[in-house]
Amino acid sequence: MPTTPRNTPRRPLSSVLIALLSLLAAAFLTAPSAVARTEAVPTATLTEVTGFGTNPSNLQMYLYVPDNVTAHPAVVVAVHYCTGSGPAMYNGTEWAQLADTYGFVVIYPSVTRSSKCFDVSSPQALKRGGGSDPVGIKSMIDWTVNAYSADTGRIYATGISSGAMMTNVLLGDYPDVFAAGAAFSGVPFGCFATTDGSEWNSACSGGTITHTPQEWGDLVRAAYPGYTGARPRMQVWHGTEDDVLRYPNFGEEIKQWTNVLGVSQTPAATDSPVSGWTRTRYGATGDRAPVEAISLQGVGHNLYSWGMASRALTFFGLDGSGPAPQPQPGACKVTATTNAWNTGLTASVTLTNTGTTAINGWQLAFTLPAGQTITNGWGATYTPPSGAVTATNATYNATIAPNASVSIGYQANHGGNSAAPGGFSLNGTACTTS
Repeated sequence: MPTTPRNTPRRPLSSVLIALLSLLAAAFLTAPSAVARTEAVPTATLTEVTGFGTNPSNLQMYLYVPDNVTAHPAVVVAVHYCTGSGPAMYNGTEWAQLADTYGFVVIYPSVTRSSKCFDVSSPQALKRGGGSDPVGIKSMIDWTVNAYSADTGRIYATGISSGAMMTNVLLGDYPDVFAAGAAFSGVPFGCFATTDGSEWNSACSGGTITHTPQEWGDLVRAAYPGYTGARPRMQVWHGTEDDVLRYPNFGEEIKQWTNVLGVSQTPAATDSPVSGWTRTRYGATGDRAPVEAISLQGVGHNLYSWGMASRALTFFGLDGSGPAPQPQPGACKVTATTNAWNTGLTASVTLTNTGTTAINGWQLAFTLPAGQTITNGWGATYTPPSGAVTATNATYNATIAPNASVSIGYQANHGGNSAAPGGFSLNGTACTTS
């Protein structure tokens, strides 16, 4: 232990106090404030972060922090598809725009290996702390939590294709880190496992690997032996015509995560929030059910479209309203009319709460006829502009009292079909129309 040299003269007490006060003043002047912590990266722009921690597979980390980042923000890890990248995921999905609205932070991991696919097959990837991609992603999360004092109880994973498979892997490897995940066109944890160094498992991609729910659940539990804590909720999406990761994988994911979360394989609720979609919920009926599964009839592997992230956000509980109220069947009524001209139209939509309790925060889903594209709207935010659209309440009309109505509308282009939209559902429950 170092000691003070004997020949060092002792300073007068007054000078020591002056020096100490000077040091304290300097510390107060130079110490970063709580606000300064939110400037670890520039806001409102995608920024690469280097030196973020243990990173055995040389992943890149990209981070998006909104201007209005909240204190102790939630964190969403958005994982790209094969041949993709963090910047491609940033540009091709609406997670950054949702972060602007709700104040959370988005991490975009990016693969540097030549395939641009995440490792979801090696023994290292399928084990907590195993030394592959999941370890690097966990380091990104740790860096972000430290830099922004993020809420460790609100960390989520989502991904498309290879990223969906990684979402399954992350939730298996790190159940104590994630609160929930949303996987778009993925496969169960462990389905892609290989031992020969190959990144591809044809049996899994072809949908020929099946297990009992218990066997699938055991694969997840083996990633973190002895863990007895809470497990993250899971939302899975799949198209029935997926020719890359065949549709049977959807059912196997449901078997796996219902077993992991200890809920029945019999749906607690089934509905069709959008024409051609079948949504089943397991273990509960609301927006934060333990497992939620959305099957898209006639849709292929590239099922992700603008607006789906908002539905994942609702499942996560990050849309600012918590779990959306679930009106019982018949508890809402919609009237929709259009007024058309050559290639354009205006639409008026009246939404009535026919239930007995107030609705606080709403999303009205509907399907536009083919060829129609919304160009502007009022009374709500409309995403995406065509196809399966979700209208989200404005601040001033978020609450609808029993028997009360709100009127919204939009202007759209059309290619000859100027009919009113159909297939209305309010917060996931079908509405009657008139």
